[in-house]
Amino acid sequence: MYEIDAVAEEKQKQVLNVTADDQVLCENTPVTPTPVTSAIAKIPVVLAELTLQINVDAKIDLPEPAIEIKRVGKRLKVVQCRLLQNTNKLFLRGFVRKNIEYSTRKLSNQEGICGNIGHCTVDVPWSCVTALNFNVADPTPVLFSTNNQFEYLVEQDLGPKFPAKDKLMSGDLTELNQVTTEFFNELPYCELISATITEFNEAIHRSDPYGENPFEEFEFTSIQEKMVIDLTLKVLQKQQVAIVGSGFCR
Repeated sequence: MYEIDAVAEEKQKQVLNVTADDQVLCENTPVTPTPVTSAIAKIPVVLAELTLQINVDAKIDLPEPAIEIKRVGKRLKVVQCRLLQNTNKLFLRGFVRKNIEYSTRKLSNQEGICGNIGHCTVDVPWSCVTALNFNVADPTPVLFSTNNQFEYLVEQDLGPKFPAKDKLMSGDLTELNQVTTEFFNELPYCELISATITEFNEAIHRSDPYGENPFEEFEFTSIQEKMVIDLTLKVLQKQQVAIVGSGFCR
């Protein structure tokens, strides 16, 4: 009996404990910053801001028969947003992470159905290419790497069949001389602002459950979904900006 009471007492000692203290208010004095009136800065410059629409039609197979979709949580994911420079084409690719909650049938009769709540998390892929209008600023022109060769003049005797004063003059084939220049351009990139997903989910592959069930109930194993994604984003590029007075110029 004593050992049991000792175990119960030890468990009571392991109860979660939370402590909190009030923080004393500390005073501060505002300081006026000294502005830079003339400088050259390298900062992100907005090239374009746009809203594009992506249409998705997908079919999702559930791991078990379900009788009702309870809730669908979703999050937009972008894995590629790439401007193909020297063109205005923006390539986008990503997926919508969906967590689908559904109810299943375990017991049933003519008056009702009882079961469990299951869930299934899937990634629905999407991709598109859109023509970009640089409605804010133009991207910095691409600088191309160069590889140039140069040669030295060499003179050689033509041999006994030619006059001694004549010479064979040409470039030296025994050497390779090059000047290579590489330019490291700034890659434009994207920032996401907002995404609105409008969807329609429909149960398909429906069938009547076996045994006794309410007359209007059915089971399904797949979901057909249609999504319209309205995605708003910015396209930016780091550029050198001259800051003069209260404004700036590039």
